[in-house]
Amino acid sequence: MRAIVLHAPGDIRLEDRPVPVPGPQEVLVRVASVGVCGSDLPRMLVKGAWKMPLITGHEFSGHIAALGPGVTGWAEGELVAVAPLIPCNACDQCRTGNFSRCRDYDYFGSRRDGAYAEYVAVPVGNLLKAPQHVDPRAIAMVDPASIALHALWKAGGMTVGQTGGVVGCGPIGLFAIQWMRLMGAGEVIAVDVSEEKLALAREAGATVTVLSADLPGFAGKADVVIEAVGIDATINAAVMLAGPGGHVSFIGIPVPDVTLANATFQYLLRQEISLHGSWNSFGAPFPGPQWTVTLEKFGSGALKWEFLISHDLDLAELPAIFDRFRARDLHFSKVLFRP
Repeated sequence: MRAIVLHAPGDIRLEDRPVPVPGPQEVLVRVASVGVCGSDLPRMLVKGAWKMPLITGHEFSGHIAALGPGVTGWAEGELVAVAPLIPCNACDQCRTGNFSRCRDYDYFGSRRDGAYAEYVAVPVGNLLKAPQHVDPRAIAMVDPASIALHALWKAGGMTVGQTGGVVGCGPIGLFAIQWMRLMGAGEVIAVDVSEEKLALAREAGATVTVLSADLPGFAGKADVVIEAVGIDATINAAVMLAGPGGHVSFIGIPVPDVTLANATFQYLLRQEISLHGSWNSFGAPFPGPQWTVTLEKFGSGALKWEFLISHDLDLAELPAIFDRFRARDLHFSKVLFRP
């Protein structure tokens, strides 16, 4: 099969690899669509994976191609979503249903071979039955949509008429806007450095769109804020966007160190802002209602997804696209590949 193999940061190769053989309680999934996660950029270009060489990629959908020994309840040809984290099911966090905080997890595309490939062997515990009428490209985006929902629930969710704020209008931010509106937010303020991203935010349902340079005029306006970038400027901006007693949930993963300005810290103290870390997208029973609710909303059409896609490419184009990511000469939103 064709597969993208990471040998070292920046050393990304299209190779021929053996098709995996599903073991007991596993199925072989033929990958239909796989997306680029924001975490793939530092992993593949800067930091490397947990072990290398490794087939990367973890946001994917596919059809069951073969059943391993002992598998029941699944059929060849079924369209499935795949939760990328494989919990240990033994640590204190797993035993309390906090699978995102598993202390000894495995993970497709960073700790074990992932989905930038034609086929993946998947434990049945990581499969979810997708609505069979839904485009596989949408099902490949269940992971980022679930991450946005998880972050909102970490912040306590929203009630009808509240104001939401989203800093960073990449795919996760765009799903966060949609979840806020589905929860009843009366207004959603979307913030980005790019007019193109703000146009997508309006399509997602944002009622106010603000370029980062103009954000000071909107300080203190939001009840719940999602930060989906992970750099100094956006982290500080997200705190300042929250109103008195507001909640800020951080999704963006920083690469360099992060500093809260003194003014930001004074503000969160005096206005009693609550800050929430949000990691991954999992709940109980695994992989959680974050995933099952997202699948239901894709199935009903309540979550829009097609407008997010900027690129839908053959897998062979991946190394060149990552070269363009590194050169910062590519305007993109959601990038998908077809193995």
